[in-house]
Amino acid sequence: MASLKDMRVRIASTKATQKITKAMQMVAASKLRRAQNAAEAARPYATKMDAVISNIAAAANGTPGAPALLAGTGNDQVHLLLVCTGERGLSGAFNSAIVRLARERANALLAQGKEVKFFCVGRKGYEQLRRTFEKRIVEHLDLRSVRQIGFVNAEDIANKVLARFEAGEFDVCTLFYSRFQSVIAQVPTAQQIIPLEVAAPAASAAPATSYEYEPEEDQILGSLLPRNLAVQVFRALLENNASFYGAQMSAMDSATRNAGEMIRKQTLIYNRTRQAQITKELIEIISGAEAV
Repeated sequence: MASLKDMRVRIASTKATQKITKAMQMVAASKLRRAQNAAEAARPYATKMDAVISNIAAAANGTPGAPALLAGTGNDQVHLLLVCTGERGLSGAFNSAIVRLARERANALLAQGKEVKFFCVGRKGYEQLRRTFEKRIVEHLDLRSVRQIGFVNAEDIANKVLARFEAGEFDVCTLFYSRFQSVIAQVPTAQQIIPLEVAAPAASAAPATSYEYEPEEDQILGSLLPRNLAVQVFRALLENNASFYGAQMSAMDSATRNAGEMIRKQTLIYNRTRQAQITKELIEIISGAEAV
C-alpha cells in the first residue's frame, strides 16, 4: 500500500490536472461561440452557391464542352481523399471519427481495385493515416501557424487540389470533415467535390425557370466551379474549427468531473489509511503503558 506521503502527492497531482482541464474547458467555451457563428454564417453562402451552380449545370452538364470539374474525366479509377482534421488533440473522438470515415472509404475503394491517394490537412489526421497509408499520402498541409482560418487558406488548398486534377493525378476527389451540430454532436461528413455532384430536381417540384446566360453556361461554370471548390473547402475548415472546440469543451468537462471523482476517492482512502495508522499507534502506546 502507498504511504501517506505518496497519497498526498497523488491527490495534489490530480488537483493540478483538474485545474488544467477546467482552464482548457473555459478557453474552448470562449472560442466556441465565435467559431460556431463563423460556421453558421458560411452555410447559407455555400448552399446558395450550390443552388446557382446546379441551375447553370442543368443546362451544361452532358454537353461536349462541359468543364471537367463538372463532367469529370470519364473515369473513376484514381480517388483523392482530402481529409481535414484538427492540429491539436484533447478533443475526444473528434479527429479519430473523421479519420475512421476516410479509412473506411479508402478500404472500400481498394477492395474494388481502385487507386487511393490522401491529401491531409491537419497534423492529427496525418499522424493517424500515415500508420497504415504512409505511401499513399501525396501531400500534407499543416495549419498550426494560422491563428484564424480565412478564405485565403481554403483557396490555397483548393488551388493545390486543382493543380493535381489538371495534371491528371486523380479522377475523383472527396472531402472529409466534421459538420458541427452542437457541443455534444459533431457529424463526420464525406462530400464529393470533383466532379461536382449536382442534385437532381425532385419529381414533384415545379418546372424549372428557363434562363438565358451571358456569357455562355460553360464560361460561367469555368469561373464558378473553381470558386465553389474553395468555398466548400472553406466551409469544411470552419465546420471543423467549431466541431473541434465543441468536442474539446465536452472532453475537458468530462475530464474535470472525472478528476473530481478521483480526488474524492483518493481523499477517502487517504483519510481511512491515516485513521488506521493513528489507531495503530494509539494501540501500541496503550499496550506499552499496560506492560509497564
